[in-house]
Amino acid sequence: MTTSNLSIEQLASFYLSGIPGYEDVQHFISIPFCVFYLIGIGGNCTVLHIIHTDKSLHEPMYYFLAMLSLTDMGMSISTLPTVLRIFWFDAKQIEMNICIAQMYFIHTFSLMESAVLLAMVFDRCVAISDPLRYSSKLTPQCVVCIGVFIIIRCSTVLPVVLVRIPTFSFCHSHVLSHSCLHQDVILLACSDISFNVLYGLFVVAFYWGVDSLGIFLSYTFILHSVLCIASRGGKLKALSTCVSHICAVLVLYVPMIGLSSVHRFAKHFSSIIHITMAEPVSSTGSQPNYL
Repeated sequence: MTTSNLSIEQLASFYLSGIPGYEDVQHFISIPFCVFYLIGIGGNCTVLHIIHTDKSLHEPMYYFLAMLSLTDMGMSISTLPTVLRIFWFDAKQIEMNICIAQMYFIHTFSLMESAVLLAMVFDRCVAISDPLRYSSKLTPQCVVCIGVFIIIRCSTVLPVVLVRIPTFSFCHSHVLSHSCLHQDVILLACSDISFNVLYGLFVVAFYWGVDSLGIFLSYTFILHSVLCIASRGGKLKALSTCVSHICAVLVLYVPMIGLSSVHRFAKHFSSIIHITMAEPVSSTGSQPNYL
């Protein structure tokens, strides 16, 4: 009876490896990770406070920036409990239901972040290409509708594959390298994961692919509109309004591409490299959305 109960418990749980070989000093290792989290959460709270209190910032561009800050905070908070449990209490076991919930929030906020960046560049495209009708096109009601659409679009796509995970049999190792991510969990399953793999590829192509293409095309229109401006000062002023958004895009996509490259083309590297790259990225709200 004891053996049977233990087997059921193991099947219903996963184990996070932390940083192998550094268990004795993981309390000290937790310090820089906590600093990353504090910087990310504190910075986003500051942005939200300034936008809320400064009436001059109650414009579509800053509303979208507030949305981006909220998604960044959601991303950080999704991984924070797991990281702290490992480093502070050496609690590496995580129940399957909790793991699936964490997986949902990590990937959902990642999709939302990409969608908000697309909405932000659309805002800049309208402001530069058609400035006279900017306020009439992007009204507060329009911004609210875009925000609601982003939430519905990104929060309803993942349950289709996540509800299948509890039905899988996991006869391989139950050890995960870091946070619960869909691509890591399904690789441990002995069941047929073809649907999850194909659906994951569809989500990546349809969501991240469409968002990336939309951002690229929007900047193409922005560049065309800027080149049509006669004065050099006008061109610089128009481009300067896009600098912050370009930085936000780079902060999201550069870590995502870098970590994706490590996972796919540097699998022979030490697991420490994969883990130490993944944790700071997730703590600053740029966790890649591998599905």
